[in-house]
Amino acid sequence: MNKNNFDVVIVGGGAAGCAIAASLKKRAPALNIAIIEPSDQHFYQPAWTLVGAGEFEAQKTVRAMADCIPAGITWLQAAATKFEPEQKQVITDKLGTIQYEQLVVAAGLTLNWAGIKGLSETLGKHGVTSNYRFDLAPYTWQLVQQLQSGKALFTQPPMPIKCAGAPQKALYLSCAEWLGKGRLTNIKASFYSATPTLFGVKEYVEPLMQYIRRYQVDLHLNSTLVEVDGPGKTAWFNVKDADGNVSRVSETFDLLHVVPPQTAPDFIKQSPLANADGWVEVDQHNLQHVRYPDIFGVGDCTNTPNAKTAAAARKQVVIAAENLLAARAGQALPSRYDGYGSCPLTVEKGKIILAEFGYGGKIVPTLPWDSTKPRRSAWWLKKYVLPPLYWHLMLKGREWLARCGACG
Repeated sequence: MNKNNFDVVIVGGGAAGCAIAASLKKRAPALNIAIIEPSDQHFYQPAWTLVGAGEFEAQKTVRAMADCIPAGITWLQAAATKFEPEQKQVITDKLGTIQYEQLVVAAGLTLNWAGIKGLSETLGKHGVTSNYRFDLAPYTWQLVQQLQSGKALFTQPPMPIKCAGAPQKALYLSCAEWLGKGRLTNIKASFYSATPTLFGVKEYVEPLMQYIRRYQVDLHLNSTLVEVDGPGKTAWFNVKDADGNVSRVSETFDLLHVVPPQTAPDFIKQSPLANADGWVEVDQHNLQHVRYPDIFGVGDCTNTPNAKTAAAARKQVVIAAENLLAARAGQALPSRYDGYGSCPLTVEKGKIILAEFGYGGKIVPTLPWDSTKPRRSAWWLKKYVLPPLYWHLMLKGREWLARCGACG
């Protein structure tokens, strides 16, 4: 067989890519599978909010990619640059053309730091930080510890973004630290969100608002960060009023936690696989591409209207693996994805509101409890259980709780 020909090619070696490779290999050991992934590092991103709160070590969130690629899978260390679905091939930057019989796109999304004027130049200094970057999450904790008084701004961009609760998690954990140290009376925290509501699932809004009130946070909805002057300690926002009119407002800061706008990767946006918004266009239930039946999509890069979280990817890879193998055998696709996603909202140190929901905002808790209540057990789950579950189960094709929804 040609060394660039494979039964299944997976584009992306992140959470979804490695997990579906392991799931496929487990179900069909004879398959010749390759992962196209340029990075030599693999990150456990859900823990970065804990790193930013001094509750997790940054180095424990990164491993060598070579150790994360499942056994028996060929790792093609290159970047995909173009899809040619009619020819069943992917073009790469370093290894030329890769041929496939079936393709899985698991390429994640792009953090558009340049989408906010002045941000790239000031990240990591002047009090400007983000838990969305491995190297900056420790700086968040440094700033939180150092701030004795002043203004702390936390931002959320327009949807979709990965882990829609993460912008709030940074806010709550920082405020919890300041409250515990008796500093919150001297620190004014504000949350600027481009969204019209605090959270997209209505049942969780009031429980979260209780923490907004506890921490005396100024809440600004329909407010999008558009420019940052780090040395000048000033941020500018576009604010939309009830009639849709947009005005520009400025706010000074001592600490600014930014979440950047997020898009599909350019090579997907410019490909035949994309919908009008640039995401891989799959059926939201069977995860098969709507125009190319030999292609499936999983994880953050698809157009499925679920929360973009590791929990969603964990559920999706099982569905996509079963359906891909059925399609390969010429059978009807047996499995359906219900839109499950999970967002462990760290509302204080030691307590989490474990939001679990599917398509249409339907609450689908894994455990028989009221998921709108903050719980210490959910904190232990996020901090101590989920990281090893990710490294040793999800990435190894061990699908414990993957069918009924495992949080992530």
